[in-house]
Amino acid sequence: MTKADLTKRPEQVSAMFDQVAAGYDRSNTVLSVGNAALWRVATTRAVNPRPGERILDLAAGTGTSSASLAASGAHVTAADFSPGMIEVGKRRQAGVPNIDFVVADGMDLPFEDDSFDAVTISFGLRNIVDPRVALAELYRVTAPGGRIVVCEFSRPVKPLRGAYYWYLKNVMPAVAKAVSSNDAAYDYLFESIANWPDQKTLAGWLRETGFVDVRYRDLSAGIVALHRGTKPLPGNK
Repeated sequence: MTKADLTKRPEQVSAMFDQVAAGYDRSNTVLSVGNAALWRVATTRAVNPRPGERILDLAAGTGTSSASLAASGAHVTAADFSPGMIEVGKRRQAGVPNIDFVVADGMDLPFEDDSFDAVTISFGLRNIVDPRVALAELYRVTAPGGRIVVCEFSRPVKPLRGAYYWYLKNVMPAVAKAVSSNDAAYDYLFESIANWPDQKTLAGWLRETGFVDVRYRDLSAGIVALHRGTKPLPGNK
């Protein structure tokens, strides 16, 4: 079984997600103790998709988040680096006509400048070799006045932090072994979460990229954070 490491070599990350694609949604539900659905609802509300808008859902996986966005009537491009995830997504979301699935590298997006009214990435920025390059690409393809929403694991509040990391290190591997087709992949999950920067650092990256009105709020006591920002209109930078 393939396991990526913190070098996040693209071929390793892609192969790892190819292997877990079929059972990915089930594993997420179990390992998040049901919170994955709540985080998806919060992300969809933050994006605030509207009929006719063009939305990029990067690291879309099997398209569960894309389907939630598409329910608004927006046209959603579901992009992911894993061909295996994309193939599963095409089958599972075959009944949703306003989703297009695209294999895409987050550091070199195959879209024109200013293509989307909103861009979003959930639990995928952490897996990219250079997340700041990915943020720059997301900025490039966002239309002026458009918005970004990043949902990502983050730094829990202190009273919870020790127990949370203990769960990730000691409980989650056993659960992953029972429910996942590649339990070694979840060793990487713990490592990548533990080494991911806190909420303020990610907010700083968004501002450095050029987004304005950047703010964030914690979900599940900071286990996950939802960051938002806007691409300024010309002359308003």
